[in-house]
Amino acid sequence: MALLGAVERTLRRHVMLAGGETVLVAVSGGADSVALLHLLRTLAPAWRLALHVLHVDHQLRPDSAADARFVRDLGARLGVPVEVATVEVATRGSLEAAARQARYAALDACADRIGADRIAVGHTADDQAETVLMRLIEGTGARGLAGIPPVRGRVIRPLLECGRAALVEELGRAGLPWVEDETNRDPKFLRNRIRHELLPLLAGSYSPGIAGALARAAARVREAVEALERVAARELERLSVVGDGAVTLPLGELRALPRQVAAEVLRQAAGRLGSKAPLRAWAHRGLRRVLVEPAPRRPFRLGGVTLEVSGPRLRLALAALPGLVSRDLAVPGRVELHEIGRALEATLTEGARYAIPHEAERVAFDADQLPRTLTIRPRRPGDRLEPFGGCSRKVKDLLIDAKVPRWERGRVPVVEAAGKILWLGGVRRGAAAPVTARTRRVLELALSPLAEPRAAR
Repeated sequence: MALLGAVERTLRRHVMLAGGETVLVAVSGGADSVALLHLLRTLAPAWRLALHVLHVDHQLRPDSAADARFVRDLGARLGVPVEVATVEVATRGSLEAAARQARYAALDACADRIGADRIAVGHTADDQAETVLMRLIEGTGARGLAGIPPVRGRVIRPLLECGRAALVEELGRAGLPWVEDETNRDPKFLRNRIRHELLPLLAGSYSPGIAGALARAAARVREAVEALERVAARELERLSVVGDGAVTLPLGELRALPRQVAAEVLRQAAGRLGSKAPLRAWAHRGLRRVLVEPAPRRPFRLGGVTLEVSGPRLRLALAALPGLVSRDLAVPGRVELHEIGRALEATLTEGARYAIPHEAERVAFDADQLPRTLTIRPRRPGDRLEPFGGCSRKVKDLLIDAKVPRWERGRVPVVEAAGKILWLGGVRRGAAAPVTARTRRVLELALSPLAEPRAAR
């Protein structure tokens, strides 16, 4: 009963369940997962839970099918429906990581299929202690020391505050068998060496309650990490501009934040974009590179995310913005520049009493001094524009002066006639074909946003 009460306290403390949920229980056949199923089944009437079991056969041992039969028999004995998913585990890299990825993919797919609200897995306080020690040995930051989270998405860990010995004792009391996986004793795996060598040494020679102490320490670190995440989330909301598949941040304000907060802002920004890469160390490496003076002149990629600094801004994106494609514009006429979400329209107007526009998005020329077809293209290396009242200047310098960020400079439409640049769309007009008192016809060019397509009814 004490064990059952501990599980209920964990469920409530971490808001794992409210009551009335469908719960998919991951059961390998080992003592921890069998105890998880037994305890949840005991709680099911009071919590109005509908339980469903999934056993994942990784096919890593010749007798793995026997474990699947054991779990089926256990489900029949306890009156809980069981499914078995057979998965292929990639042999490249870490076998443990590949097996975990395949297992959780199978659990997610089954939960989707049966409409499960939660996926319960059998990690214990001993697993937590092993994880903390393993990450200490490998070298980790605060997020690693926080260990295994009680809740992640719809995955819950009701046994995370229970010791393995108490679970085994409960199974003996309930008369429930379990299976032993001999790979859990294979010393080639670091976790097994920690479980069977290091933790017993620490418990016997230093502190009998070492596993519980490590689990409590992990819980305190997790509280600190969650507080950091909340602070960073507020800063990200305050500072970020989201659009065009990117998150843009003001570099000065990012630099002014405490370093840990700034790194977490970057991590969350990348996560908001949908990055699936592990981003713990990534955020700190990225922060070091964007904080240097002077800032990097070229974009760089980390964890599948491209970071680029331009003046006072930092942009994070999974992919580069599409560049402008060259095309012709008949006069009069209109072209849609879908890759930049704009349209460029050329209209002809009588020159008499024409009022020259004073808007960045509209310019006027003497139509009789220009051909009937203009070229719209992106900028090229060496491009120059001759502005009013000045010497020819590099287009690159004009864009920098106008504070156009690097990632947008290849998307500014360059309007050209017979090899001469007339206009950097929305940025600067050239001196060619000015409208004067003698102008008979005016060519007006106007940039405007493309209308959003209407949703189908």
